[in-house]
Amino acid sequence: MKKLFTFLFLNISFFLTAQNNTSYWQQHVNYTMDVDVNVQNYQYTGTQKLVYTNNSPNELHQVFYHLFFNAFQPESEMDMRLQNIVDPDKRMVTNIGTKENPKYESRIAKLKPSEIGYLKVLTLKQNGKSVKFKIIGTVLQVVLNEPIKPGKKVTFEMTFKGQVPVLIRRSGRNNNDGVALSMGQWYPKLAEYDFEGWHADPYIAREFFGVWGDFDVTLHIDKNYTVGGTGNLQNPQEIGHGYENKNLKLKLPKGKNLTWHFKAYNVHDFTWAADPNYQHDVVKTDTGTTLNFLYKNDKKFAKAWKEVQPYTVKALNYYNSHIGNYPYKQYSVIQGGDGGMEYPMCTLITGGETLNSILGTMFHEFGHEWFQFMLATNESEHSWMDEGFTTYISTLASNEITKGNVEGFSPKNYGGYFYVVKNGLDEPLTTHADRFNTNVMFSVGSYTKGSMFLSQLNYVIGKKNLANTLKKYFKDFKIKHPTPNDFIRTAEKVSGLQLGWYLNEWIETTHTIDYAIAKAENKTITLARVGEMPMPVDISVTYVDGTSEEFTIPLRMMYGHKPTKNTILKSWAWANPTYTFNVSKTIKKVEIDTSMLMADVDRSNNTIEIK
Repeated sequence: MKKLFTFLFLNISFFLTAQNNTSYWQQHVNYTMDVDVNVQNYQYTGTQKLVYTNNSPNELHQVFYHLFFNAFQPESEMDMRLQNIVDPDKRMVTNIGTKENPKYESRIAKLKPSEIGYLKVLTLKQNGKSVKFKIIGTVLQVVLNEPIKPGKKVTFEMTFKGQVPVLIRRSGRNNNDGVALSMGQWYPKLAEYDFEGWHADPYIAREFFGVWGDFDVTLHIDKNYTVGGTGNLQNPQEIGHGYENKNLKLKLPKGKNLTWHFKAYNVHDFTWAADPNYQHDVVKTDTGTTLNFLYKNDKKFAKAWKEVQPYTVKALNYYNSHIGNYPYKQYSVIQGGDGGMEYPMCTLITGGETLNSILGTMFHEFGHEWFQFMLATNESEHSWMDEGFTTYISTLASNEITKGNVEGFSPKNYGGYFYVVKNGLDEPLTTHADRFNTNVMFSVGSYTKGSMFLSQLNYVIGKKNLANTLKKYFKDFKIKHPTPNDFIRTAEKVSGLQLGWYLNEWIETTHTIDYAIAKAENKTITLARVGEMPMPVDISVTYVDGTSEEFTIPLRMMYGHKPTKNTILKSWAWANPTYTFNVSKTIKKVEIDTSMLMADVDRSNNTIEIK
């Protein structure tokens, strides 16, 4: 009996522990920062109070912070990656060769001490007592005086100093448009700890992952500079610069600086930009969200930045309708950074001499607010969910708003994927964003192959099911750091189909899709699965009498099929390399997947026409 009791006790304890470890939890941060900015030498000093809540079931003996600006120094990991990758980001290198025979040199390697970026932690306390720490490149490792027990809070107090680098990637000073300060990744940021452990990745210029929480940020900066970014301005009447209530009197303080006080709730980062020559336009929307546009007060930019504003309103309405409601009070579109980069409640976009030069970027970066800043997958590990899903929805939004095209995602967007497959560059999308072998594969994998995950899912489960999946996914997982499994389980709930195979094949392997018509004569058709990846198959058959018929062959492991008006045939088991079926009339032509949404790598064998 004693042995039986011990056995039962151990098994019950294991069961309860397993249940506890698989229940959902996430950490929480509460930042209070006060920062003095010197616009003359691009340096700043700050204090940071961080209240950290350990909602995990684990006792934490150390914590990590990101010090992103340390990447912009010679011999940093970002610099070394630039010098050794076969296809470096052209924005971050200089061609010291010729156009015909380029030879690239890292721009970071040539930075002078006054041009580099840095973040230096001067002091750090845990609950009022100094704590040991060390800086390892772009990461601060902190060994705690006392462990943080599950369910407990700890307060970290820090003083730090930073220098804004010459703009090389995303953030920095004095970009090509002349914007003074683009302040992404500018403060010591606590790394995320989740069910996978710490995510203390070095900064290699790729993606991010942050802890959900609240920010209270005060900036002291030259009064001539207009600031925009994350959060809601708490003291607009003491600031002006287009934020004030025109019906109330301004209360501007004396002195050379203004104090900007921002608060943001339920975000996982804080970003700002500032320039002494910003034009600030404000657009109120019917949704209650205020749109701010900050751009250089230069006639070459004015026209495009005015024209993009009504499109931004339409984009807000589209995303609210097709994904879910934007919950914050404001969103700012800001000229700054390089290319375009998304941040909570704002985006940094360069350029704007023509509408088309910024319109597509606006659609894309605004879409990130839903997929990256309200859902917030780990974009370092699953960049395809962030960039790919955003590419998909922003393409739909742009097509409908600018062209009136509501048909959906176009197969012409598949070209990049076919290129990497043809050239042997394809890698599984489970690859960490920093560690793709080539920049081209990171880009194609994250943006193209990631968006194709959704466009092909349209083919697999149907357009309406996919649309409903996106809405349910947002509703169920906003502010929860969802995983790929969360998304595919949502699609299964909506469609009623089994889809684990699809996630595995498209994301975790480099298997390709290739279906062929092996034989078609009289009234019999034989198909072959040439590629490794299985799919349900749509077939269009034209008969000699001029009539036609559409068929769908379900994939057996789906245990069902998408809603369709096509004739449903018996299912095709994955292990069977061929499939034969009969039709009612003599065949003239057979074609696989006329929608072309299936990423078949060889369409030359998809059609047979009998002469």
